[in-house]
Amino acid sequence: MVASLDIFLRAVGIGFAIAAPVGPIGLLCIRRTLVDGRAAGVATGPGAATADAVYGLMVAAGFAATGVLVSHARPLAIGGGMLIAWLGLMSVRGFLRAPVAGLTAGLPVGHDHPARGVLSAWATTFALTLSNPMTILAFVGMVAALGSAAASQPAAPYWLVGGVFAGSALWWLLLVQMALVARTRLTPGATRWLDLGSGIVLLLWGGTSVLSAL
Repeated sequence: MVASLDIFLRAVGIGFAIAAPVGPIGLLCIRRTLVDGRAAGVATGPGAATADAVYGLMVAAGFAATGVLVSHARPLAIGGGMLIAWLGLMSVRGFLRAPVAGLTAGLPVGHDHPARGVLSAWATTFALTLSNPMTILAFVGMVAALGSAAASQPAAPYWLVGGVFAGSALWWLLLVQMALVARTRLTPGATRWLDLGSGIVLLLWGGTSVLSAL
């Protein structure tokens, strides 16, 4: 039991560390929290955490599919870059089509938009995280670092996956909470401009990812 708890706690730390660098998914989480509300932000984080857990399970269980995914890193990166660019384009399009008056009428900062789709927020982030199979390499190093402790525990892969998910989810919940604190201090107009800025960054980020993968 002590060894299993040790594996779980190490996996929590590494799951947190893998999730913490703010990339396009982190920016997307912040944007959704600021613009769409708590539910969309909270749904975005678990999408990434679930994908991290899937990769962790594949590596810990020694699935041969991990090599297949790494060998197809280029098309997956292109697909992920296109999805990021599309999400950025939708933000820019929404900014251009929605006047400030229409945005602020009856929709103060802090209002959530359940119609935006919590499931959609989870699914897009899950797909984006899975589109970067090079994340597997981080988990390969993680499993190697666990060493004999993991090898001697039949349930180690499950403790590993649970810890990775918990650590990743912890980071995303913290990020959402920080974004919510910032949201209470922003005017609707400022939130709208931040939405535009994040959309442009996502569009450029996705385009760069596609070009670098070609």
